[in-house]
Amino acid sequence: MSWHNVRADDRITEWERSDGTVTIRLRHSPNGTWTVRLDRLHQSDEGRGYRRERLDTEEAAREVVAAWQDEYDLEDE
Repeated sequence: MSWHNVRADDRITEWERSDGTVTIRLRHSPNGTWTVRLDRLHQSDEGRGYRRERLDTEEAAREVVAAWQDEYDLEDE
């Protein structure tokens, strides 16, 4: 897989794709919900993009992270 962890603390975990043009962030909000955000820079081969989902459980949020990492993974790695 072409993703590596660039941040992990008690609120935020963030992964960056190996080409540096896409990040996925998992954030635990004070209200108890979880937010998953994908940010794709315009320099990416796929072009600029942004996605965000709010979920009720960490398990559901981590499923979204895994699905997006698979969907936005680099083909040749």
